[in-house]
Amino acid sequence: MRIRIIAVGKRLPRWINEGFDTYARRMPPACRVELQEITPGNRPRNAPPEIAMREEAERILAAVGSQDDVVALEVTGKPWSTEQLADHLHGWLADGQDRSLLIGGADGLHADCLARARLRWSLSPLTLPHGLVRVVLGEQLYRAHSILQGHPYHRG
Repeated sequence: MRIRIIAVGKRLPRWINEGFDTYARRMPPACRVELQEITPGNRPRNAPPEIAMREEAERILAAVGSQDDVVALEVTGKPWSTEQLADHLHGWLADGQDRSLLIGGADGLHADCLARARLRWSLSPLTLPHGLVRVVLGEQLYRAHSILQGHPYHRG
C-alpha cells in the first residue's frame, strides 16, 4: 500500500522537507509514504482565489491515482485522535488500496477536490501553514504505525 500526500506548494523551507522526510523514511515498504508537490495556482492581483484554487484542483486531481481512496485534509473535516488514525491505518493496510491525502494551498482545497474525497479529516481547528501540515501528517502517520506495531514511540 502506498500513501501519497499530494500537497500544494513548492520550494518550502528546508526544515519542513527535513521534518517530513524524517518520518516518511521511517515507514516500512508495506506502508510507503510519498510526497507529491503541486505548483500553486496563479494568483493575479485582485483576482478571486477561486481561479487559483481551480488550477490547483486540476493539478491535484491529475496526481490522484484512478483507484486511490482519497482523504482531504480540511479544517472543517472530522477530527481524529492518534488512536483513531491508527484504526484507519489498520484498515488501509488490510485492504491494500493506495491512498491519496490532499493538502490544499493558501486558500484551501477546491470543491472538486472535496467532492473526490471519501473522507475529510481535520488535523486541528487551528489554521496551520500547509508546509507545517506535511510535517505533522508525516509524524502522525509514523506514530499511528508505531501503535499498530506495539513500538514504544507512542506512550499515549
